[in-house]
Amino acid sequence: MCGRYRRTSSEEELCRIYNIPIPPQLDLPVSYNIVPSQTVLAIRFNLKTGQRSLDALQCGLIPHWAKDPKIAYKTINARVETVDTAPSYRQVFKKRRCLILADSFYEWEKVVGGKIPYAIGMKDDSPFVFAGLWEGWKDPSTGEWLRTCTIITGDPDELVGQIHTRMPVILPEEDHPKWLREAEDGDLKCC
Repeated sequence: MCGRYRRTSSEEELCRIYNIPIPPQLDLPVSYNIVPSQTVLAIRFNLKTGQRSLDALQCGLIPHWAKDPKIAYKTINARVETVDTAPSYRQVFKKRRCLILADSFYEWEKVVGGKIPYAIGMKDDSPFVFAGLWEGWKDPSTGEWLRTCTIITGDPDELVGQIHTRMPVILPEEDHPKWLREAEDGDLKCC
């Protein structure tokens, strides 16, 4: 499970690194402790404009068919093994993928007497992205739209496997266009 992570790179720096126009009014503060239900930064691709955008999404995917937004507490993560078949994710997996920006994520190792926290990031402390999905949900009581997202998790790599049984799927830069479906043949099955 990926429940907490850090994003301390500025929006301007992330836009420069990922070649995205700087959004006019996003201004999301950096955070050393992003938790489920908070607003997070994600990269999406707009098929109509042919451009990537940096967007604010609420962490915890609410499927378009959901009646109650509380489902978001159960959908902060999507398992890579079932992301293309699970009812909450299968449609968005086909059409609405995103890259969720991070500088590190946290896992806790269970030990006798408690847990030991670890911050896991790149050796050079550079930002990276989690594979994600996003969805638009219209609140039936207010008629307002909410954009939500989920982080895809899978088996851990050798390092994280010593601490935890799962980890977020981290996509290398060369897979970003395929994941976002920037090209017609951009079909990266999953991770």
